[in-house]
Amino acid sequence: MGVFPRKNYTIQTKSEPIELGEYTRVMGILNVTPDSFSDGGKYYNYHSAVQQALDMIVAGTDILDIGGESTRPNSDPVSPEVQLERVIPVIEAIRESSDIPISIDTTSAEVARQALDAGADIINDVSSLRFDEEMVRVAADTGVPLILMHMQGKPKTMQESPSYVSLFSEIIAFLEERIQFASRHGVDRSQIIVDPGIGFGKNITHNLLLIRNLELLQCLDRPILLAASRKRFIGSILGRSADDREVGTAVVHSFGIAAGAHIIRAHDVEIHKQVAIMSDAIREAL
Repeated sequence: MGVFPRKNYTIQTKSEPIELGEYTRVMGILNVTPDSFSDGGKYYNYHSAVQQALDMIVAGTDILDIGGESTRPNSDPVSPEVQLERVIPVIEAIRESSDIPISIDTTSAEVARQALDAGADIINDVSSLRFDEEMVRVAADTGVPLILMHMQGKPKTMQESPSYVSLFSEIIAFLEERIQFASRHGVDRSQIIVDPGIGFGKNITHNLLLIRNLELLQCLDRPILLAASRKRFIGSILGRSADDREVGTAVVHSFGIAAGAHIIRAHDVEIHKQVAIMSDAIREAL
């Protein structure tokens, strides 16, 4: 496993800049849903969701990623109204006690807008602005950081025999086109983060190749988010259930950080904060 250079970037939230690259940032996952693939229902209750957020902050998360709609394979869309009922009270409660950067995980422009008004700082759109034509306007008008992810198909059908003629060429071309689309509509390119979309329209081999060669995404000259925590391909390889994939996830994160990932998205912040610190120490060894 080689160690590749990692460029430093700065993204600007409403309140303060976030430096990316000096060390690996950990994004803690908070699914306020009844049906997410790993922890669906576990933090669906308002009080349990808020407590989990506070626990992740204590564990050292750098960013909280909050979502009210599952995008697991074969999932159905959730209306903006339902998403808002799930996430807004949680965001408001977190904001009362912490200034931790919050990312809203949604493809809905209305959910993104209201979440930002409630205190969120970042938009994480797994559709890369494709599912809601108003999303790019929200991103441009607010100027907040924006995460653009590659997905082949839609969550309902994305795992039905995904195929590529040239895996990296297609993913890089997709992300560059989405960056340019956002830029043409007023989004500052310097505010964009890219995500290769592990598990979104990819089979096991696709996912493994993306992780092994993640450094190829550096040609986009944008910070890289690696979101592979507990995903199905890890369970398929190791024969482990969704709640028993931390070892496999740790290996994936180690490879990703060596390849230049700026942010790792994790369910178990305490474990993966240690993975990030250890991997960074190896990166910096002289």
